[in-house]
Amino acid sequence: MADFLPSRSFLSICFPKCLLNTSEAEQLRISKEIDRCISKDKTYVKRLVKILLLGAGESGKSTFLKQMRIIHGQDFDQLAREEFRATIYSNVIKGIRVLVDAREKLHIPWGDASNQAHGEAVMSFDTRSTQGMVEPKVFQQYIPAVRALWADSGIQHAYDRRREFQLGESVKYFLDNLEKLGMPDYLPSQQDILLARRPTKGIHEYDFEIKNVPFKMVDVGGQRSERRRWFECFDSVTSILFLVSSSEFDQVLMEDRLTNRLTESLNIFGTIINNRVFSNVSIILFLNKTDLLEEKVKIVSIKDFFPEYEGDPHSLDDVQKFLVTCFRNQRREQQNKPLYHHFTTAINTENIRLVFRDVKDTILHDNLKQLMLQ
Repeated sequence: MADFLPSRSFLSICFPKCLLNTSEAEQLRISKEIDRCISKDKTYVKRLVKILLLGAGESGKSTFLKQMRIIHGQDFDQLAREEFRATIYSNVIKGIRVLVDAREKLHIPWGDASNQAHGEAVMSFDTRSTQGMVEPKVFQQYIPAVRALWADSGIQHAYDRRREFQLGESVKYFLDNLEKLGMPDYLPSQQDILLARRPTKGIHEYDFEIKNVPFKMVDVGGQRSERRRWFECFDSVTSILFLVSSSEFDQVLMEDRLTNRLTESLNIFGTIINNRVFSNVSIILFLNKTDLLEEKVKIVSIKDFFPEYEGDPHSLDDVQKFLVTCFRNQRREQQNKPLYHHFTTAINTENIRLVFRDVKDTILHDNLKQLMLQ
């Protein structure tokens, strides 16, 4: 917490002193000091900019929070990088297992029949026992099998059909860099850390300051099972950043394998934007994963999934305009406050640096107006 805040231990020791000291002057001095401390604490709370990150699972909230640490805080230390290394190894093992399983279910033949043994080896790995973490010694044992599987044409064919099943977006990046990951002295780079995927459980907070203004950013899990925790974070919210994976218009939820992911995001957004609790809260829409959307519109028509679409299905600009309109239409009644939106790529640090600079100014401006009304 910032230097100007009162000592957290002060209030806990003041009252015993007040009771023990018989000097009225001393009691008065301590009473005034307590009032001063409380006043400072209230000033901090009033100045604090609390930003809530909301959105469906895998929309990029945790990646955005990592970017805030990179841009406004400290770089990841040795211990943090070792933890992310274990997460990355788990991402690789789980990813190749998903591809092996998909190849079989899609009835795609092996390119090399000898890879059947490698497939059985990785499928025998108990991912539940690792709790999302795989140690280097264990990972080293699986590198030959993973390398052979990723080179197999059957696995590549399965990867090309990844829209039909659930596969992490960063799996290809890590499999393409398998040799680097297998080096004995490997520690994740900043980009590796941004691409590492670990589902958010519970509530994660990050505190930082910009020009002496305290910010608290709160990330809550986006999976359906985690959304009940959102209500725990609504108190004293200054702004909501609602993240959407804009490239997922052709994919379904991991939770039920039926609901379109973009439709799910639209429904959640509608619940948030029409909630009276947030009538004085600025809501900013982040249409994230622009890089993936740009590639997808070249080969997949959004009209196949949203028949009401009337633009050029292979035009990034047209698709983005359609997405913005879809989210604006979620508002049940015309509201005076504007709906800000940005197109983002959360794994691109420079993009997030520039976008958050604009967002910060918007939030501070809106926050100042609210303070003046109090």
